[in-house]
Amino acid sequence: MSDRHDARDDYGDFGDGRSEEVFTDGELESGLLEEELRQAAAILDPVPAELRRIAVDAYALHDLEARVAELTFDSLVDAIPVRGETDPPRMLTFRADEVIVDVEVTSDGLFGQVLPPGPAGIEVLSGPRAHARLTADDMGRFTGDAPPSGPFALRLRTGGEVLVTEWLRA
Repeated sequence: MSDRHDARDDYGDFGDGRSEEVFTDGELESGLLEEELRQAAAILDPVPAELRRIAVDAYALHDLEARVAELTFDSLVDAIPVRGETDPPRMLTFRADEVIVDVEVTSDGLFGQVLPPGPAGIEVLSGPRAHARLTADDMGRFTGDAPPSGPFALRLRTGGEVLVTEWLRA
């Protein structure tokens, strides 16, 4: 045995901050197999460009300045269904500290209000489509002509504050 090997402890550490990673044959084979499978998947079943873009957009929301508004009410879960109503609007309420965002999603579009009232820029983040940009008036009211499809979230900019709602499926 070499002196170098003798200087190592049971974990492959040389005691001076250097370490040599030691793999067993099974770990080495597993690692090689995993890499081969990863390469095969990239060739045979690549991630679609739109899905990659959506993932990047979703990660971009991870903003240190943005506060997440939690869903506090969803009429699909929290409300009693109205008898005879075939396509009721979906009512959502998000809250982040003192800011409340009420949203109504219908087949005609998106309607809502930011409380406390005031102007705000709102982006409807959803799927592969371009983000719809809405503006809340002085009363905090906003409307959008197209209802979101698939997963969506709202990003609000009020003054110097950025608020992002949880993602929901339309």
